[in-house]
Amino acid sequence: MSQTSEFAGRTALITGGTTGIGLGIGRGLAALGVRVIAAGLPGSGTPEPGIEVRDLDVSAPEQVTNLVASLDSLDILVNCAGIIRRDEEFDPAVFERVIDINLNGTMRMCVAAKSLLRQSQGSVVNIASMLTFFGGPRVPAYSASKGGIAQLTRSLAVAWAAEGIRVNAVAPGWISTPLTHALQADPQRSAPILSRTPMGRWGLPEDVAGPVIFLCSKAAAFVTGVVLPVDGGYSVS
Repeated sequence: MSQTSEFAGRTALITGGTTGIGLGIGRGLAALGVRVIAAGLPGSGTPEPGIEVRDLDVSAPEQVTNLVASLDSLDILVNCAGIIRRDEEFDPAVFERVIDINLNGTMRMCVAAKSLLRQSQGSVVNIASMLTFFGGPRVPAYSASKGGIAQLTRSLAVAWAAEGIRVNAVAPGWISTPLTHALQADPQRSAPILSRTPMGRWGLPEDVAGPVIFLCSKAAAFVTGVVLPVDGGYSVS
């Protein structure tokens, strides 16, 4: 059975799916015949062929509930919505906001989607980060949220395995997205990143899409609770 025929007719919901890594994942799934619903803040992205766009703020419980309730079925949930506020996260109010979107928002989505995923024997892929493993001196909230994503992923994997729901995560390294353009354009900041990355380049959103597709596939039927680095070797160098 080809991978395309395996995925054809399935439905995926991707939060933060209108830009960057989320959009790259959506394009990869859509190319396999998946119905892709990309959810993001109003005006955050431009609709593309094969990708449905819905408005969603993952910090608003009613919006989360209403979006999931509008779906007849769901096979794949990818939690990619997140924010980062460099140097501002030492303010407790900013810290709380980042945690609420990145970590609590992921939990809201998982709980809201659980019933549909149980019916489909589906899977969740959360988006962790290199800062799941390393400290971030300028982003304590983002780092804490991504550390929490790893433990949430493992905990839900254990809790929901008996119901046929697999829960995994990918931890992207330095990926070329609008959020990292300033870093890429600054040689003094980008050079240390590239010199530590054994593969010697910035990652692309489609580099993350492949591992996500694997984790949602039958090839990963016995894989749950993993946090898979997708970083060109950065975390082991």
